[in-house]
Amino acid sequence: MKAVVQVVKSCEVKVNGTLVGKGGRGLFVLLGVREGDTKAEAELLARKVCNLRVLCDSDDKMNLSVLDLNQEVTIVSNFTLEADTAKGNRPSFINAARPETAEPLYEYFIECVKLNGVRDVATGQFGADMKIDVSLDGPVTILLDTDTWRK
Repeated sequence: MKAVVQVVKSCEVKVNGTLVGKGGRGLFVLLGVREGDTKAEAELLARKVCNLRVLCDSDDKMNLSVLDLNQEVTIVSNFTLEADTAKGNRPSFINAARPETAEPLYEYFIECVKLNGVRDVATGQFGADMKIDVSLDGPVTILLDTDTWRK
């Protein structure tokens, strides 16, 4: 499972012009689920996202998490994170989990973020063509991949 985590001032997610998710200060997370991922990866990744110390303290040092500052998390599914670009110029998405597998794990990841203590969680709409407006802060962008923690 992969996540691109960005520190944001705010973000909005729209589907067909309708607002489906709106987040304030905190983190914006693009989540990719690959074949073979399980609830264990979702739990591990959610814990890491919630405790990731990428927010600035009073000394302007990245030392705080969204839990420390009671900030928000917006989570959007993104199968393209699982792109394989090893051959040619057209990405292959063969490693991305099928929707019937990915959607329950996406929903479980959202629940895990809430269970870790994030009170305000916004989301996109799984499988939809979403238009996303994000106001980055920093910018701070971190790539997390559960495969790297298994090695």
